[in-house]
Amino acid sequence: MIEFAPGNLRIPKWTRPVYMVAAGTTDFRKKYPEKKLEELAMMAFRMMLEENELKLDPLQVKGLINYAVYGEFADHFQDQLLCESKVHDYLGLDPLFNIGVKTGGATGGSAMLTGATSVASGLSDCTLVLGWERMDEVNTWTGNYYIATAACKDFETPLGRIYASYYATMARRFGEMFHVSDQVRASIAVKNRGYAYNSPFAQQSGKHTVEEVLAGKIVSDPLRFLECCAMSVGSSAALLCSEEVAYKLTDNPVRFYSAGGSHTLRTGDRRPMRIPLLPNETEKDYEWLYEEMKKTDGRWPGFESFAAARFASYLVYGMAGITNPIEDFDLVETHDAFTISDLQTYGDVGLTQYGKEQSYVTSGDCYFTNPHTGLPGKCPANLSGGLLGTMHAVGATGIFQCNEVFWQLQKKYDKFHGDPQMWSRYGKEKPADWESLQLADPKKGLAISHAGVGSHVTCAVLEKAW
Repeated sequence: MIEFAPGNLRIPKWTRPVYMVAAGTTDFRKKYPEKKLEELAMMAFRMMLEENELKLDPLQVKGLINYAVYGEFADHFQDQLLCESKVHDYLGLDPLFNIGVKTGGATGGSAMLTGATSVASGLSDCTLVLGWERMDEVNTWTGNYYIATAACKDFETPLGRIYASYYATMARRFGEMFHVSDQVRASIAVKNRGYAYNSPFAQQSGKHTVEEVLAGKIVSDPLRFLECCAMSVGSSAALLCSEEVAYKLTDNPVRFYSAGGSHTLRTGDRRPMRIPLLPNETEKDYEWLYEEMKKTDGRWPGFESFAAARFASYLVYGMAGITNPIEDFDLVETHDAFTISDLQTYGDVGLTQYGKEQSYVTSGDCYFTNPHTGLPGKCPANLSGGLLGTMHAVGATGIFQCNEVFWQLQKKYDKFHGDPQMWSRYGKEKPADWESLQLADPKKGLAISHAGVGSHVTCAVLEKAW
C-alpha cells in the first residue's frame, strides 16, 4: 500500500499571487480547413487582447507579455514538431522565451499551471497561455489511434486500445460498485449538450432526452454515442499576471490558483492507498466504503476513482482556503470527455463523498435550474456545455474551461455567448430560444483538466478579486 510522508502532502506556497485578466477562444468544429493552425491561434489571441474591456489598447497589452506557454497534445495531427515556435513567431512574440506543454488530455490545464507558476515565481509579470488542437488533418480512426498511443502499451492498451473502451470498463465497474444506473449517465449527456445549445463556440450542442441517449448506438458497452465527446479543432488563450499588472489592466481581475497530480498508468493493477481526505471529510466518513470494497476485493482508487484528481484538489484547496467544495464553489467545469469521467470526478473533488456521486445529479445540485424545485442549482456543472457539448480540442480544453469560469465570475456570459454578432462570426444564427446561463453573483469556480484515465490532472480555483 502506498503511504504518504508529510512532505508529499505539503501544500504549495506561491511567492506572490496570480491573477487572470483576459480570455479568448475560437469556436470549435470537427473540421476547420479554411484556417491554418497559426490563424486559429491568432483568433483566440486577438479576442483575448481586444474583447475583454482592458484598460490599455491591444498593442500596449501585448507589450507587457514576458513569457508564453503553449499547450498541444499531439504533434502528429499537423505532422509538425515544435508547433509552439511557429505559433509564437506568427503572434509576433519573438524573441520572448516560450515553452511547450504536453500532458495528454490535461495539456490545457497543465499549460495554465505552468503559466501561473511563471508569474508566482517572479519569472514573469505577464504570461500568455495559449493552447490548440487540430484533429482534422487525419480521419477519425487515425486520430483515435494517435490519441491512444498516449496510453501505456504494457498495462492499458491490452484493455481496450481506444479511450472509449477504457472508460467503458470504468463505467461498468463504477456502476456495479456504487449501484449507478445508465439513466444517471444519460442525464449528464442531456444536461451538458443542452447547455452547449446556448454557446456560439459549441461543436456538438443539442436538445436531447434521456431516452434518446439510451437508444443511441453503443460505442463501447455501456457507453452510447451521445455519452462521448468528439475530436475537435480550435484554440483558446488566457492572460495571467502579477497583482500590479492585473490592476493596471482591469478593475475586475480574477485570482487564480492551480495544482496538479499524476497517477500510474497501470489501470488494472493500481497500488492501493488510503484516501487523502479533503477539508470537509473524516476517516469515519469512509469506514463503510473500505468495508464495501473488501467484499469485492476492491481498493482505492481502484478503477472507480482518479487519485490524481483527488491529489490535485487536496493541494489546491489548501492553497485557496477551500473548506467545503459544494458550499464554496458557485460553479464547476469538469472534464466530461465521457459521462462516466464526469461522474467519477464529483467524488474526487469532494462535491460529494465517494460512492455518492450520483446524488449530485439526482438532487439537481449540478443544474443551472434545479429540475425538481425550479430554483437555482446549488453548484452548476459545465455551463459551457463541457467537452460533451462544446469541445475537446485537447491542448485548448483546460484553458477553455478556465475561460468559461472567468467570464462567469466577471458576469460576461451574455457578452460572449448571447451577442448575435458572436454567433454570426462563426457562421451561425443565435437560436430564438437562447437562454442566458449567467449566474447571479458567482464568487468562486473550479476547473478540472484531466488526461487519460487519470494519468495527469490539474485542478484550478478561480476567485473574484474585487
